[in-house]
Amino acid sequence: MTVTDPHASDADNESLIGRAELDDLEAILAVSNTDPYEVEHAVKDNADAIFTWDYSLSRPALRKLYEKAKTGQWNATTDLDWDTEVDLEKVVSGDQVATAAGIDPNLYDDTVIGHWGQKEWLDYGIQNRKWTLSQFLHGEQGALLCTAKITETVPWYDAKLYASTQVVDEARHVEVFGRYLDEKMGGGYQVNAHLRMLLDDIINDSRWDMTYLGMQVMVEGLALAAFGFMHQMTEEPLLKKLLRYVMSDEARHVAFGVLSLKEVYAEMTDAEMKDRQEFAYEAAVRMRDRFLSQEVWERMGVAPKDVLPIVLRDPTRDLFQQMLFSKIVPNCKKLGLLDRNDLWLRHRFEEMGVIQFEDWEDTSEEFIKFELDAEAPDPVAQAVAHADAAGQTLH
Repeated sequence: MTVTDPHASDADNESLIGRAELDDLEAILAVSNTDPYEVEHAVKDNADAIFTWDYSLSRPALRKLYEKAKTGQWNATTDLDWDTEVDLEKVVSGDQVATAAGIDPNLYDDTVIGHWGQKEWLDYGIQNRKWTLSQFLHGEQGALLCTAKITETVPWYDAKLYASTQVVDEARHVEVFGRYLDEKMGGGYQVNAHLRMLLDDIINDSRWDMTYLGMQVMVEGLALAAFGFMHQMTEEPLLKKLLRYVMSDEARHVAFGVLSLKEVYAEMTDAEMKDRQEFAYEAAVRMRDRFLSQEVWERMGVAPKDVLPIVLRDPTRDLFQQMLFSKIVPNCKKLGLLDRNDLWLRHRFEEMGVIQFEDWEDTSEEFIKFELDAEAPDPVAQAVAHADAAGQTLH
C-alpha cells in the first residue's frame, strides 16, 4: 500500500485496526471473548522449523546475553517467600493512596458510579489488580510459546541458544504469576480479547522476525514498563520481589529482540519495512485497547460504555498508559521503524501521544541496569528527569 499523506488516514486505520478512529469506543468494546469458559485455545503455527549446521558463534552480543542468562537463573520455589501473608485490602488500599489507581474518582461524580464510596473504589482496585496480574500471566504464556517458536525458526545458532534460555525464563514467569493469583488473590481473569488476538497474530505469522517484533519488542517491551511501574508502586514484599526477578529476565528478552532485528531490518526494502511498521502499529493499538480493562467494570456490575468515555479522558490514566510505551518507542527507533517510509510509524505514535519517549535509552543498552545485583530503574524518576530536560511539566 502506498501512503501519500504522512498522517494515518481513516482508510488506513480501517484496514489495520478495524476502525477509523483510535478512540472509537463502540468498536473497541465490540471485541470481546465469545466463550468466557474457554480452557484451551488452538492457533495455527505456519512457520517452518529451521536447522542450521553452522555452529560458529558469529554474534558476540547474543553470546553475551546467553552467558548472562545462564548466570541469571533463579528458582521460583526457593527464592521467593511464598509463606508471606497478603492482606489484599491493606495492600491495594496503600497502593491506591500512592497512585490513585490510575483513575481520578472525582471525574466520575456525574456518572453511574458517582455514588461510589471508599469501599467500592477499594473493590475496584482489588479487581483491577487481579485483572492486571492475570493479563501478565496470559502474556507470559504467549511469550513461552513464541520463544519456543523462535528457537525453531530463527536461522542463527547464537539466537537459538539464547532463545532456549528464554523458554525456561517464560515458564518460570507463568509459574510465579499463576501461583500468586491462585494463592494470594483467590484467582484471576480470562485473557483479554485484544491481547488474545495479538498473541494469535504473532503465533500465526510464518516470518520469524515478526515473532521477534510482536513478542520481544512490542508485548515484552510494554510488559517490562508495566512491571517497572507496579514494582515501584507496591509495598507488598512478595509481589515486589517477584516483579524484580521477572524484570531482570524481561530486560534481557527485549534486548534479544532489538539486537537481533537491528541486523535484519538494516537490509530490508521499504516495502518489507512497511509491513513491519504496520504490524508494530497494530500491536501497539491492541495493547492500548486492552488497558481499558472492560472486564473489571463488568465484574463490578457497571456497563463499560457508561464509564469508559470518562476513562479515555482521565489525564491520570492517560499518563499511565502513555508511560507503558516508554520501552517500545525508543526500541522501534533503534530498529529504524519510526522514520522509514516517510516517517510512517512516527506519525502513528504521534497520534497515540507516545512519541515523546523516542530518545529514552533503548533496551539493548539498558538491560544491564535490570540485573539482580543492581537497583532497578525508577520509571517515575526517569519520566520526571526527561520532562525537566525538555522543559515540560509532568502531571
